[in-house]
Amino acid sequence: MLLAAPRGFCAGVEMAIKALAWMVRAFEPPIYCYHEIVHNRLVVERFRELGVVFVDEIAEVPPGRPVMLSAHGSAPEVVRAATEHGGYVVNAVCPLVTKVHHEVKVRAGKGYAVVYVGHEGHDEAVGTMAVAPDAIHLVEHEDDVALLPDTGQPVALLAQTTLSHHDWAGVLDATRRRFPELWMPGRSDLCFATTNRQSALIQIAQRCDAVVVIGSANSSNTVALEKVATAAGCPRVLRVNGPDELPDDLTGTIGVTAGASAPEELVRAVIARLDPTEGVEEVAYTAEAEYFPPPREVRELLGAIDAVASFALAAPATAPATADRDLAASAVLAGLAPP
Repeated sequence: MLLAAPRGFCAGVEMAIKALAWMVRAFEPPIYCYHEIVHNRLVVERFRELGVVFVDEIAEVPPGRPVMLSAHGSAPEVVRAATEHGGYVVNAVCPLVTKVHHEVKVRAGKGYAVVYVGHEGHDEAVGTMAVAPDAIHLVEHEDDVALLPDTGQPVALLAQTTLSHHDWAGVLDATRRRFPELWMPGRSDLCFATTNRQSALIQIAQRCDAVVVIGSANSSNTVALEKVATAAGCPRVLRVNGPDELPDDLTGTIGVTAGASAPEELVRAVIARLDPTEGVEEVAYTAEAEYFPPPREVRELLGAIDAVASFALAAPATAPATADRDLAASAVLAGLAPP
């Protein structure tokens, strides 16, 4: 078995899961979360067992109850509505998504038409489009570029952070051909963790008879990993939620990776289920050291509760906000148990 590294939780997912875990320990249930905290079935079900209620409308949250906004980013009107409900609000948006929201707002304010590459209906795309709805145009495929209106405005190109390079490259080339003066940010919108996981998978895919991608079907970066493995020449690519979905006929060299929303406990369970007779070789593309601290609201909450460090998060007996850096979200998630 060839095990890709890095894999699994990215820094944004780490931050969001730990933030919701702090809220679970700080408030009596139910706690509400606008949309799935991350796109992974096991993660969502674990929090449901702890009294977290996932909603698609802020109006579903009873007034005064604590609510978290998901890592994918929320529309400005959703943030306002959550605040007006009067409960404790934590915005767990990934900082990389916040960067894209800022770019959309600035470019739209300067009179640009914004071309946004993303998947229609994805939570991140919905939230980003809502930042400047009158100035932004969603494209998913290269052919969509020809259908864009030419308003005579300068054009900016931005992207959903979880896209694969395959999703992005053709649209980028087509947009550049149509709008030669195209503006793009100095740093790519594509998430570094997504890119790293794709690059790590490319390193092993051609050596494998099959690749197993662990993650949920509604996870954009997980679906992107499927596409990457196929494009790299692997003859058989499987996406599974967990070990129970593995077929019994996998033979030869098997590659394993996990989407950025999939916990390491699922990776371990898949390895145990496959039980490779020749062992496991971890193939490292790069080491990741990025860390996103808890959202501001959670830092304030931790600072106000002296006993937080004793909560069952496997935290060292030190200041909770400081200890957060040393906590792995997979370990936090595995340690959570229903009351």
